[in-house]
Amino acid sequence: MRDDYLQAAQLVIPDPMILINVISRRAKQLKSGYKPLVESLERLSAEDLALREVMEGKITYQLDETIEPQ
Repeated sequence: MRDDYLQAAQLVIPDPMILINVISRRAKQLKSGYKPLVESLERLSAEDLALREVMEGKITYQLDETIEPQ
């Protein structure tokens, strides 16, 4: 994973746990055949593509607010 991409993505999604989950899920989608939402002249890993998508605002996340504390 490229450190510069990771740092830039952290500016968009500052919570590390959320960022890890978003990147992990998107990387799985990319590995299973989903098309990238960004173009790249260099060959990037699925994780780096997912980071670029976050950096460029192509993918976002939404927290599930329906969970009630016990």
